[in-house]
Amino acid sequence: QVQLVESGGGLVQAGGSLRLSCAASGRSFSSYDMGWFRQAAGKEREFVAAVSWRGGSAADADSAQGRFTISRDTAKNMVYLRVNNLKPEDTAVYSCAAGGSGSRLSLHEADYWGQGPQVTVSS
Repeated sequence: QVQLVESGGGLVQAGGSLRLSCAASGRSFSSYDMGWFRQAAGKEREFVAAVSWRGGSAADADSAQGRFTISRDTAKNMVYLRVNNLKPEDTAVYSCAAGGSGSRLSLHEADYWGQGPQVTVSS
């Protein structure tokens, strides 16, 4: 059974940092692009960042503003998202996703999705 399980969410003060982790299991994801999304209450899910199976990364400029860094450890089937200088508007459920050949994570095309932890940023 394929699973993506995120961890590292919680309550954080504005200006702080956190690192979210996503553990993928059930198959090898070495040939999958991995990404992070977020969905705030009452809003649509938005793409945050992705890292290709080759290691190249991309982030949505509007949401990231240079504060989001995605990385992966392919050998461990892990993907991470570090967020610096958190803002109250970063409050959302953050979920990771995996996209195989032909998937475009920036367009929300993924084969597998995690459930995501809540990240709440207090002002």
